[in-house]
Amino acid sequence: MALRTCLALSDHRSLESNSSSPIAAPRVPTQNHGPRARVSAFPHEGDRFLLPALRLSKREANLSILAVLLNGCGPSASAATLRQEVELERYTDSKEGFTLLKPSSWVKVDKAGATVLFEEPTKGSNNVGVVVSPVRLASLGEFGSPQFVVDKLIQAEKRKESTKDAEVIGVAERSGQGGLQVYEFEYKLDSTRGGMKRIFSAAFVTSKKLYLLNIAHSDKPESPLDTQTRVMLEEVLHSFDAAPGT
Repeated sequence: MALRTCLALSDHRSLESNSSSPIAAPRVPTQNHGPRARVSAFPHEGDRFLLPALRLSKREANLSILAVLLNGCGPSASAATLRQEVELERYTDSKEGFTLLKPSSWVKVDKAGATVLFEEPTKGSNNVGVVVSPVRLASLGEFGSPQFVVDKLIQAEKRKESTKDAEVIGVAERSGQGGLQVYEFEYKLDSTRGGMKRIFSAAFVTSKKLYLLNIAHSDKPESPLDTQTRVMLEEVLHSFDAAPGT
C-alpha cells in the first residue's frame, strides 16, 4: 500500500480475531463522523449546482421548485435513494483494535502485507484493505500535517515503475474515537497495472500502532466512478476508526 511505503512501515501483524455485524441503514457519508479541523473538502464532480443570482417572482420560484422535485433532483430524494441502494456492514477486529464499514457483498481474502483485505467478487482490483504496524509515534501529528503526509504519499507512488501519474484530489483531518487524530486522502492513480483508479486512504496512530486504510476502485474514462459507488466508498473511508475500548 502506498501510504505504508511513504511512512516506512515495519512488518505487519496477522489477523487473529474479528467480528462482523450487519447495518441495515448506513448513514450519509458527510454525517456523524466527528468534527473536522483544517479540512480541505473533497471535490465531487457534478454534485453541486452553481445557480445564477436571479430575482424570481413567487410563481416562477414555485415552478422552479416543482420542476426540481418532478425531475428527482432534490437532495433529500437522492440521499434516500442512496441509503436504500448502498448496503454496508460493520467489521471490527477486536484484537488489532480497529473498526470500519465494508460492502456486504465484498469477500475477505488473504494477501501478504495486509492485516485484512476485502475484494469485490467480480473485480478483485476494487478492494478495501487495512494494514496495522508498530511505530514509535504516539500520534499521527508527530509525523506531520495531512498535506505533508499526502505529499510523501504521492512521491512514493510516482517512484514506482508502474505509475504513470498520480494526482491529489482531497486532504482532510477528522476526530475519531476519543478525539483520535485521523487523516484522510483522496487521489487519482494511473498505472500500467489496472489503469486509472480512484484511491481513498485514511490513517491514525494509537497505542504505538499505525493503522492504514486503503480503498481502491476503478475510475476509467470509459467507465468513471459513479455517484452511488463514490458515496459508498466515502462512507467506508469515514467509518475507519479505533475500535471502542482500545
